[in-house]
Amino acid sequence: MEAILYICHGSRVKEASAQAIDFIKVCMAAQPNSIQEYCFLELETPTIEDAYERCVQKGATKIIAIPVLLLTAVHAKYDIPLILNKMKKRFPAVDLRYGRPIGVSDKMVDILVERLEETKEWVTEDSLVLLVGRGSSDPDVKRDLGRLADLLRNRFPKSRVQECYLTAATPSFEEALDFAEGSRPNQVFIIPYLLFTGILMKSIENRLRKIQKKGRRKIILCRYLGYHPKIEQAISERIHEVSGEGAYVSNYA
Repeated sequence: MEAILYICHGSRVKEASAQAIDFIKVCMAAQPNSIQEYCFLELETPTIEDAYERCVQKGATKIIAIPVLLLTAVHAKYDIPLILNKMKKRFPAVDLRYGRPIGVSDKMVDILVERLEETKEWVTEDSLVLLVGRGSSDPDVKRDLGRLADLLRNRFPKSRVQECYLTAATPSFEEALDFAEGSRPNQVFIIPYLLFTGILMKSIENRLRKIQKKGRRKIILCRYLGYHPKIEQAISERIHEVSGEGAYVSNYA
């Protein structure tokens, strides 16, 4: 019997965890598998170990583990596989398939365009769009967010699009805001490339409140990605990639 294990990041902000659970429940409803569990890598329960064991107790003979993460970085490459490999040793008779994160696609850029359009403000040739990622020391994160920024530039060829990061990578969000101040665009759009709310989203909001008090520049904060049917579709694609004989299986687990 095939089970699906959805692995979310986890957050200290309860609203973020609630949003993640609500989203995963929507994903579960779209799949025919009778055994489906969600879990968190850190900061929230159930843990990966607990949910994995629950799948086995319910009769799973194969577990498809899907990292519900936007980009491939340390969590997807090392942290999650480390735990999964430990569980694989505990239950060697259970086949484990580990999928890919959501990754880069035109679907994700479609969502970014929606987030810009729903502000009801026009992105003009005098606008600056900041695509704000979580950040990581892993070079794959910079590569992938850069690819997303390139795809977004193709949608707005007359506007400036700049990727930046909240932690552990450059240019930082602060550096990008300094660039915006120096380049003097007529307005700055900020798109948080985050799945749900959380500490990082709140840090963006707090920083912008301080800037907007000075009133030097029109800054428009877009919504984070949140639930979207195209993200659900991407998760479904990742599930089907690793389901069945001869399917793609991540190198990390």
